[in-house]
Amino acid sequence: MALFTLQNISVAYNKKDILKDFNLEIEKGKLVSLLGPSGCGKTTTLRLIAGFLQANNGKFLFKEKDYTKVPVNKRNFGFVFQNYALFPHLTIFDNIAFGLRLRKASKSEIEKRVMNMLEIVNLKGFEKRYPQELSGGQRQRVAIARALVIEPDILLFDEPLSNLDANLRVNMRVEIRRIQQELGITTVYVSHDQEECFSISDQVAIMNKGEIEQLSDPATIYKYPETKFVADFIGFKNFIEFEKRIDHATEIELNKSGLTFTINKHEHMSNTNKKIGAIRPDDLILTENTLQDAIPLNGIVGKVRVATFLGRSYQYVVETAIGDFTVNKEMTNPYHTGQKVILVIPKDQMVLVD
Repeated sequence: MALFTLQNISVAYNKKDILKDFNLEIEKGKLVSLLGPSGCGKTTTLRLIAGFLQANNGKFLFKEKDYTKVPVNKRNFGFVFQNYALFPHLTIFDNIAFGLRLRKASKSEIEKRVMNMLEIVNLKGFEKRYPQELSGGQRQRVAIARALVIEPDILLFDEPLSNLDANLRVNMRVEIRRIQQELGITTVYVSHDQEECFSISDQVAIMNKGEIEQLSDPATIYKYPETKFVADFIGFKNFIEFEKRIDHATEIELNKSGLTFTINKHEHMSNTNKKIGAIRPDDLILTENTLQDAIPLNGIVGKVRVATFLGRSYQYVVETAIGDFTVNKEMTNPYHTGQKVILVIPKDQMVLVD
């Protein structure tokens, strides 16, 4: 049973659709991330859930009650902003206690709950300090504590780590996941950072132009993207539009420009007419073409068109009869531009997408 549901939601600004017939269900206790490029509608979705804006059409159901027109101050939801939004003139204690005081909680209740939250976010002993005396990561933890202290039904994050440096982002996302799991609170998390979302989420919704292109657990999306947009967004940079597809019991045979390729069949590929192959640069195999070796299964002759040093590996653009491929390969002696190579597509690494 879903804790809350967005049903056929439409939102438009200046007659331009941001969300159209948008649907989303989130179960109690889950952390679901909305992931996508700028302008895809993820922040609009979050603000709609929070009550900061109203939909033109559709319904927002919470615990099977219609919350579509319930004002933001009547929704017991916690919101963590991108820029922390702390009060600079208040101590850390008073920042966290702010929502409780608005709710007329007793002094003893405020003391108990604020100190408990400080312990949960590992800031015990900081209650008398002011925001400007804390680091960015500590301020973000204060913002999380302030959102959690009111014991919200849902916790909402709007790109909370975008203002932090790379190392601090990694530490903070671990903290967010720890707190969310410790409290079991239903959470919606918005970000444009793939690694960030995949590392903390129970489910990820990949959004594009106001629609969810795929909603699943991170491992499934990473291995089996359903559409070309999703595949490209999560790192599948090589695409082949095959002309013919023949399904066998455990394999799929694909044809392009007179060449035949075979890939393993799995549940995400069966019983569909998908003919676009997608594969990551790291998953292609590249070997030198000595002109004496037989071409292996799923192999194709190519030539290095561009060679780029990436640090741990080299990246090559390889020209073939069916198009150019981007390949990453760790090696001591790199291939040079113009060198003849054999490119192999492993049977278990290519997926088919819409």
